[in-house]
Formats: sequence, C-alpha cells, structure tokens
Amino acid sequence: MMGGAFNPIHYGHLRAAEEVRIKLGFEKVLFIPSGNPPLKMKDLADANHRYEMTRLSIETNPFFDISDIECRGSRKSYTVETLTALGERHPENEFFLILGNDSFLDIPAWYQPERLTELANFVVVSRPGFRFSGLSPEIPIAPETLFALDARALEMHRLRLEGGRELLLLNITPMDISATAVRTLVKAGKSIKYLLPEQVESYIILHKLYREGSDHL
Repeated sequence: MMGGAFNPIHYGHLRAAEEVRIKLGFEKVLFIPSGNPPLKMKDLADANHRYEMTRLSIETNPFFDISDIECRGSRKSYTVETLTALGERHPENEFFLILGNDSFLDIPAWYQPERLTELANFVVVSRPGFRFSGLSPEIPIAPETLFALDARALEMHRLRLEGGRELLLLNITPMDISATAVRTLVKAGKSIKYLLPEQVESYIILHKLYREGSDHL
C-alpha cells in the first residue's frame, strides 16, 4: 500500500513504489489517494482530481493498482480505518505500508497510531534531506546500522516488531522531487515537464489546477 495526498503524484512517488515492489518481490503496489487527510490541507486539490491523476500515472504498469476507498466520502480519511477495511475485504493478503522516513516520524500524530502495527508491516524508504539515523529515538536499531543505511553501505535492514509485524528500512534511488515544489512551479507559471508523467501534466493544465487564485486547489 502506498497512500498519500498525491497532490499531485510525481516521479518520486512512482519510482519509490517500483523499487519497493522489485526489491521486496511484491505482487502489487496499491495506491490509495487520500480523500480528506487530517494532516495535509494547504493547496489540496479535490479528491477526484488527485484520484484521476494517480490513475493516469499508473495505467501502463500492470503491477500498480489504485483504490478509491478514501476518496468516496467527504469525511476525514484515517490510515488505521483504511487498513482495517482492506484487511477485512482481503484476509488472504499481507499488507505492507510504504512510507518515507520523514512520514514515519509523523506516525505518533496519526489517528490511533498504536493500532497500525497490528494491521500492517512497514516499509520505510529513504528520502533526500532526511536520514535514517533520525529514527533512532523511535525504533530499537543499533546506531551503526542506521549510519550504514545513511551512507548507503547497507541497502536494507529488517526488524521484527512486537506482535510479529516487520519494519523494513530500504534505500532507494534519491529523487529530490516534491509535490510542494511542483505546485509552486505551476503557480509561478513555470514548466513542470519531466517531474511527473505527461498525462498528469496535461491533466493539471486542462483543469487549471494549482494556479494562483484557482477554484481547483
């Protein structure tokens, strides 16, 4: 599972999902655009736009799929509720939640964070500007292991959590692209080509998303 605002989705998201899938041998990566995320509100495009941009970006990859489970209603979307619903629908599947190492640090602020490790495993991927060693207060891993990950002397480290779930720390290709930077470029009337798929760029232009004063933020 790869959840997020995808506001908009870009090559950083897509490359991370592809590398996780290949390196860990996953059958599928399920993208879940958030409907009304509790922690991300500024310059947020409507859920239907973010869903459609995500769908367009993954349509040529047979190993990627998308769910509208968080986009169907107007209420706030919580990861713990999404994991519970998906687990009930697909009890035969084991779920791994893909997060950047910066997002992993935000988990204590999420809704019912103590239940998350009961529902899914975690794959925490590297992100430019953030270090695995910054996770040391949160997880019982030797500092030298975290430093080896930061130095890219180690590609992956697995840790068994209480309750039997796994936490995997994984180095991926660094791509310093952010949705915030993409939106800033659009507002400034600058090119966003090669930061995201052409279909997404065309969709943003067609629907006039993220422009200064736009009704479709």
